[in-house]
Amino acid sequence: MYLGLDIGTSGVKAVLVNAAGAVVATAARELALSHPAPLWSEQDPDAWVEGAIGAVDDLARQHPREVARVAGIGLSGQMHGATLLGEDGRPLRPAILWNDGRSQAECAALERRCPSLHMIAGNLAMPGFTAPKLLWVARHEPKIFARVAKVLLPKAYVRYRLTGEMVEDMSDAAGTLWLDVGERRWSALLLHATGLDLHHMPRLVEGSEVSATLAPEYARRWGMAKDVVVAGGAGDNAASAIGLGAIAPGDAFLSLGTSGVIFRVTDRFAPAPASAVHAFCHALPGLWHQMGVMLSAAASLAWLAGVMETPAAALLAPLGERVDGPSPIKFLPYLDGERTPNNDAAASGALVGLRGATGRGQIVQAVLEGVAFAARDNLAALGSASGPIAELDLVGGGSRSPLWAQICADVLGIPVHRVEEGEVGAALGAARLGRLAATGEDPADVCTRPRRLASFTPRPSVAAAYDEAYRQWRALYPALKETI
Repeated sequence: MYLGLDIGTSGVKAVLVNAAGAVVATAARELALSHPAPLWSEQDPDAWVEGAIGAVDDLARQHPREVARVAGIGLSGQMHGATLLGEDGRPLRPAILWNDGRSQAECAALERRCPSLHMIAGNLAMPGFTAPKLLWVARHEPKIFARVAKVLLPKAYVRYRLTGEMVEDMSDAAGTLWLDVGERRWSALLLHATGLDLHHMPRLVEGSEVSATLAPEYARRWGMAKDVVVAGGAGDNAASAIGLGAIAPGDAFLSLGTSGVIFRVTDRFAPAPASAVHAFCHALPGLWHQMGVMLSAAASLAWLAGVMETPAAALLAPLGERVDGPSPIKFLPYLDGERTPNNDAAASGALVGLRGATGRGQIVQAVLEGVAFAARDNLAALGSASGPIAELDLVGGGSRSPLWAQICADVLGIPVHRVEEGEVGAALGAARLGRLAATGEDPADVCTRPRRLASFTPRPSVAAAYDEAYRQWRALYPALKETI
């Protein structure tokens, strides 16, 4: 048996996977976010640990025999979060998360300090990345910065608490702006540009390698053997790729999680900063990937559900499984700023075209379409960087909705496929990495593709209408940027 832990933004997921690769059981714990100031997004690092322990406690209570047979554990996690530890290994402040936008000025400073940043790190300096956050702390919280002994990403902090080892994998490390992504090692040059050194960083391993062994106290707590290995793991999207079997160059998927991502595997380091495409290490040796990233995907629907005080499922139900054309309302899903292609942490969300006769269904449909239009922006950015993408598997919480899947197919103009276990992709991928670390198997034998549950193809007449709606939607951001 193998255990996968996904340290997400809204919650922690745990999955048990058997030797046949099937998910035996799942458990989850919710997490709270804090927004103490405009553009700020923070979390208590210890809440991740408590959530992970609680989720495994649930599995151990409900499936004690299966948990007792766990031989390998893998971790996936939300990327970029700055978890600052003092000499005692305790957090010095709440973690600054991936969707935090406070460090725009520090991004500009970092680009000035290090002109070679783009080609070393493979990315533009964006507020979501880790390095600008540390410059912000140095400027605004100098006493805390002076006490920083280690900087860990969220899943690395959970690993540290579960094993006592401070280790990071290549895919997550690539999202810090401190990694030489092509060489797969920390860059002293980039670290120095933020006032740090190599000793501030955890040890690096590949995602499928052994990083540590589960601490005896947790092995006893969960009835496991004393030699359970913990894999390097992966950032959430690279872990989802492992769960989807996306391990060959050209494999691609669309994730509709809290954030949204179009992910494509590459066999080389292929930076494309001009289009705000991310270039990161994959979770397996010798592989990289490109991503287009939107910061509010399923989060946009969750926001609307909160505003309307109605569960998301109840908002979607009246629309059925398909619509015959675009909503007259346009929605910009920039609730937490945006990355690809705009790289604008200050970008705002908007509903445009509201009338006295506008109904709730039109607004709900507009939110789904706005996210799909943002995905089309990402698809275009990836196409300009490395050529077109012919089809996409769909994962994340948004993959539950056939309506949203069909809208995505019509807007993107390519087939979209809902897949088995699409909602636990990152946790499943983490479990597979735990298996690879424990067994040394060939990744091709473990990282198989899931069964496709349904395929959605573009409908020509509807897709043509969406082409025009997308053209109108694209004009909104530059127009509103001057006024909001």
